[in-house]
Amino acid sequence: MALLAFALNGCAPHTAGIMASSTGEQRIDNTRFNSEVSVERVMVVGQGDPLKAAGTISSKVATDLRLQYKFTWYDINGLTIEDEGVSWKSLKLHGKQQMQVSAVAPNSSAVRCELYVRKAFSN
Repeated sequence: MALLAFALNGCAPHTAGIMASSTGEQRIDNTRFNSEVSVERVMVVGQGDPLKAAGTISSKVATDLRLQYKFTWYDINGLTIEDEGVSWKSLKLHGKQQMQVSAVAPNSSAVRCELYVRKAFSN
């Protein structure tokens, strides 16, 4: 039992990251990672047709970072839209680099999104 708890706790820092929403909310699941990376200016543009979103991911450190990011879309009721079919995308940031990432909503029922960023680890 203790081994299982250790295994679960040991994995958490590798997948935890930071989130920024198009509504201005932010969530930090890993404070150490937040000292290396920031997510800013997540916005949604368009009306009616599938919305487009963009956000800026910035490195706060002088070394290269291998990251993964994912946009999650929500409808007017706060339910996720086709989240199971969206995969994480890879991103490499060089020291102090900023990069804008973007996505298109899966359908016209989307009203907002969240951009989640985590560190990429290879097995």
